[in-house]
Amino acid sequence: QVQLVESGGGLVQTGGSLRLSCAASGRTFSSYAMGWFRQAPGKEREFVAAISWSGDVTNYADSVKGRFTISRNNAKNTVYLQMNSLKPEDTAVYYCNADLRNLGGGRWAVGDYWGQGTQVTVSS
Repeated sequence: QVQLVESGGGLVQTGGSLRLSCAASGRTFSSYAMGWFRQAPGKEREFVAAISWSGDVTNYADSVKGRFTISRNNAKNTVYLQMNSLKPEDTAVYYCNADLRNLGGGRWAVGDYWGQGTQVTVSS
């Protein structure tokens, strides 16, 4: 069992940056692949980025590639999402997810554990 708490969301102008954090409880964090998803109003939740337990494998949605960076610090039980060059279409609630499975080819199966989400709003 793992509990996830996201932070770092907020309101930013187009072109700005934010860094989201996801703090995990539990001693097994370092064994979990972690990911970020987002859900905009009226849309389904979508994959944003994922990182393997060791941090040596990362994947991104095409819409954020080159602008977002996922990273982790296993000593701090925390995963991050650095978001640069933000656009209004990045506006969404961002969710942290734990225990993803790497299916290969850049695809990941959703894990069992979710945070409560943090709102990111990008103004034009």
